[in-house]
Amino acid sequence: MKIFQILEFNQFNTGSVHQMFQAASGLRERGHEVTVISRPDAVLATKCAAAGLAFEGLPLRHQFDIRSMIAMRRIVRAKRPDVIHVHKGVAHAIALAATARDPVGAFVVNRGVSFPLDVWNRGKYRTKRVDRVVTVCQQIKDVIVSSGRLPDDKVTVVYAGTDVALFDPQRWDARAFRREKEIADDRFLVAQVGVRDWKGWKELIDSVSDVVAEFPMVHLALIGCRNEAEKAEVRAYAAGKRMAPYVSAIEYRTDMPNVFASCDLVVDASWAGTGITGTIREAMAMRKPVIASDAGGNRELVSSRDVGWLIPMKDRAALTNALREVIGNREQSGFVAARAREHVVNGFSKELRITRLENLYGEILGASS
Repeated sequence: MKIFQILEFNQFNTGSVHQMFQAASGLRERGHEVTVISRPDAVLATKCAAAGLAFEGLPLRHQFDIRSMIAMRRIVRAKRPDVIHVHKGVAHAIALAATARDPVGAFVVNRGVSFPLDVWNRGKYRTKRVDRVVTVCQQIKDVIVSSGRLPDDKVTVVYAGTDVALFDPQRWDARAFRREKEIADDRFLVAQVGVRDWKGWKELIDSVSDVVAEFPMVHLALIGCRNEAEKAEVRAYAAGKRMAPYVSAIEYRTDMPNVFASCDLVVDASWAGTGITGTIREAMAMRKPVIASDAGGNRELVSSRDVGWLIPMKDRAALTNALREVIGNREQSGFVAARAREHVVNGFSKELRITRLENLYGEILGASS
């Protein structure tokens, strides 16, 4: 198949870019001809070249970017793709406009956030020119089928995938990140990735403060600060809670398997916008105990106490109690973490995701032929 993967974002500091590139490179490995279309970026272009992917850089400034529509139309007419798979709203709108006179065999739209569809974007999903909407969890499917009044069979769940060969604890030094950040080996290291307000990092600091008297060895790393201002905000909040010695503000990282190898627990306390939290899935693959809020589709990943702790959103007592359970019973936490890796390998792997996408494209093309 000739496949276009289109996304306006081009920086590898967002999950959508990682998942788009994973799909593109995984499909290329299986022999398909894949082109990535995104905003111009040297890093993305280099990674595409290394993976055997064609790359086309377009401005993709906004949904009504006429210049990008015309350029994409030229690319579509030159390459004649069988499949167009778009991953965000700008890509969606521009690809629809670019193929108005040149429809493709399969037009697929990704949806990775749990916000309802509204009057402004509902039409892009309801149009007959969109063959299938792919959501990253059942919860998002339920939301958009209801809010967008979409036929149930137009929406397919394909879970985002983790590269379980990369996220394998046997491959990584369990002390490297600690040495880099001067976090002592006897600290119980808790990590969360993401410091936007809706990620619940303030709530997590509050709950860690509840257990620090009982477990004075605890240390919290808040990872993904995009600039010094975000680091300063984290430090100021921690200081205000008298938690400064127990909290580290960490920059955005590209070496998450290395980071998670040093962690004793990974948490996601999000209370909005979540599909399935990718860092929780990755931590589970690294055989780490996890605590996740019941946001978005997290309950589909942390589906039982056998594989992790699922807590209500913004419930300080529940988060505090979960921290106590994990820290206070290391043997039980270890059993849960081992089962968590098996759970990801069997249901949330990169290879399984690529197979499902490949089959979905073939099904749509077969039905239209």
